[in-house]
Amino acid sequence: MNRTQQVARLRGDYQRELALGTERFHAPRRTTCPWCGSSRLRTRLRTVDLLQHKPGAFVLDQCRDCAHSFQNPRLTPEGLAFYYRDYYDGLGAEKAEWFFKLQGNRRRYLASARALRPFGTPRRWLDVGTGHGHFPEAARKVHTTTVFDGIDISEGVTEAKRRGRIDEAHRGLLPDLAPGLAGRYDAVSLFHCLEHTPDPRAELTAAKSVLAPGGHLIIEVPDPESRMSGLLGRWWLPYLQPQHLHFIPFANLRRELESLGCTVVAVERHEPHHPVDLVAAAVLMVGHALPPADEPWHAGPPSGLQRMARTALFGASLPLLAGAYGLDELLAPVLSRTGFSNAYRIVARNGSAA
Repeated sequence: MNRTQQVARLRGDYQRELALGTERFHAPRRTTCPWCGSSRLRTRLRTVDLLQHKPGAFVLDQCRDCAHSFQNPRLTPEGLAFYYRDYYDGLGAEKAEWFFKLQGNRRRYLASARALRPFGTPRRWLDVGTGHGHFPEAARKVHTTTVFDGIDISEGVTEAKRRGRIDEAHRGLLPDLAPGLAGRYDAVSLFHCLEHTPDPRAELTAAKSVLAPGGHLIIEVPDPESRMSGLLGRWWLPYLQPQHLHFIPFANLRRELESLGCTVVAVERHEPHHPVDLVAAAVLMVGHALPPADEPWHAGPPSGLQRMARTALFGASLPLLAGAYGLDELLAPVLSRTGFSNAYRIVARNGSAA
């Protein structure tokens, strides 16, 4: 079955769901910060789905006291299922696989794996939110004797095991599965995972519980304090609405880890930067301006004229995209060290410092 046939087959299901409205996918709006409980909130961002272009509107609020940012109102589990559908799997599986295999991503995976090397070689490592297992596949080049397991809610984790990228697959949510994995791992990674979770604190508590004493937790998340977020606004890729539910400032995450009895042993606020901000913003802008593609969440397929216009306009945008990509690469060494880095990393030891 080709893609056009897949879209036609799925359109009826999507249209029946959308006929009921998208408001039902949102929980009641919060009046207090989910991190510190303060009622001093401000609106940080209003946007739409700039990735798949599914219907709906999304708001990020920020706490004026602790600076935590969060989706408000937050998507319900049903809403998350709707907006994740056909992004990493289904119609989007091939595109997602291509993206995660990009050379730039592989370099990031290797850098993340090396960040734990000063603290020894883990015997067993759990990668949370592993997806199709691309990080463990790359990390084996750095930690050649380590056993890598993965956990994810999608069927991708099963495929990762089938392809030999991980040794053991756990399908589900970490807080649910943690009791059966208590103390089993010397290393647990949460790479761009916490921002997707409805309750980051529960995720951190569960991650610590599966660590052996002296084991290490390594976390990478988008940096909400990046100056680029203010410069680009809704076009800043790490906002990634509606998937990203929480944006945790560095100081908040560090304090939370310490309150759990962990010792922060390494911090990196520059090197985890992924130089894609400008080209991603350009892609999002172009995608927002183009006539719609043939997707099942649109009422019908585009007309022949719309298809021709989309192809022509996208072709005309290629010099812009190429220029933005070049600027990202050229400016990365400067931007990542002047407050524009789009991510940060923390390594924490389970227990007191060695």
